[in-house]
Amino acid sequence: MPSKIVLFGATGYTGELTARAMVARGLQPVLAARSRARVETLAKELGGLEARVADVNAPASLDTLLHEGDVLVTTVGPFMRWGSPALEAAIRRRAHYLDSTGEGPFIRDVFEKAGPRAEPLGIGLLTAMGYDFVPGNLAGAMALERAGEEARRVEVGYFWQGAGGAGGMSGGTRASAAGVLFESSFAWRGGAMRRERGARSVRSFNVDGREVQAVSIGGTEHFTLPALDPRLDEVGVYLGWFGPLTRPLQAVAAGNAAITKVPGVKQALTAAMARFVKGSTGGPDEAARDQTRSVIVATAYDEAGKGLATVQLTGPNGYDITAAFLAWGADRAAAGEIHGAGALGPVEAFGLEPLKAAAAEYGLVES
Repeated sequence: MPSKIVLFGATGYTGELTARAMVARGLQPVLAARSRARVETLAKELGGLEARVADVNAPASLDTLLHEGDVLVTTVGPFMRWGSPALEAAIRRRAHYLDSTGEGPFIRDVFEKAGPRAEPLGIGLLTAMGYDFVPGNLAGAMALERAGEEARRVEVGYFWQGAGGAGGMSGGTRASAAGVLFESSFAWRGGAMRRERGARSVRSFNVDGREVQAVSIGGTEHFTLPALDPRLDEVGVYLGWFGPLTRPLQAVAAGNAAITKVPGVKQALTAAMARFVKGSTGGPDEAARDQTRSVIVATAYDEAGKGLATVQLTGPNGYDITAAFLAWGADRAAAGEIHGAGALGPVEAFGLEPLKAAAAEYGLVES
């Protein structure tokens, strides 16, 4: 039986963009979502695709979607709250798995807990297969390739240009970002994964000749770049969305880290945030997305801190990048073109040159 692609969360903001990107590639995914009416309407609009009802609160509804060798793409977040059922269904049914998360704690669970269970089954788990964090993996791998054997540290920064900011985020993005505020983060330091608070570090990146500050976050690059080059002692991933609010954000994160150590406080704050910051509340329309560009910068350094190579990629807004890479990755996975098993990064799974070509196809190019 040929591998099929199942898109779970198809009627959400990112899910619908991904469904349209898949159809544009000539794919015929099975669309799955909670609302029968909405998913059937979308499936009909996109050419009569198969529509199914599935819900994270009914794991059996996810199991019935999948067979061994299928590909499950999920955009249902926030992933720390809703991500586990789809991930577990993919493992149970021996299906390849891709998601759109940008949430560090969920990413760490995929690599450290789910990956070892998936590897002997021969299935690939590709978490954060979108704007978070495929471009940084690509830029980081390119910088390492150019830097050569002396590279010991890589720093990656993510930036938006144009009409960005919170007003340009979807409800799901805001909900995910809010949830991460109360969670610990991580980084690759001293040749090992270290736990640290979110926004622990701030550093400046040169973006088109201008110094822009960014705060540290947990990304897939902490796991994937050392897998590509075991000589790396340090990997840093940074988010530069906040401009003059970068330092205040760091202070807020430090305060949260202290407050949430008090028993019961973290749970109360998380519950309050869940009530007031909802996912699946829509996002920027096409005109608004067209006003925003993504910039990703990666620099490789030697042991003494000398910069050896810098790569800057510029491309469309993050939502279109996410939809494009999820569609491309699902296409490759369904064709049996994933290399390796377990939790994988995009370069490890698909190869540097194919990933570079896919990025260029979608307008994400070196600048």
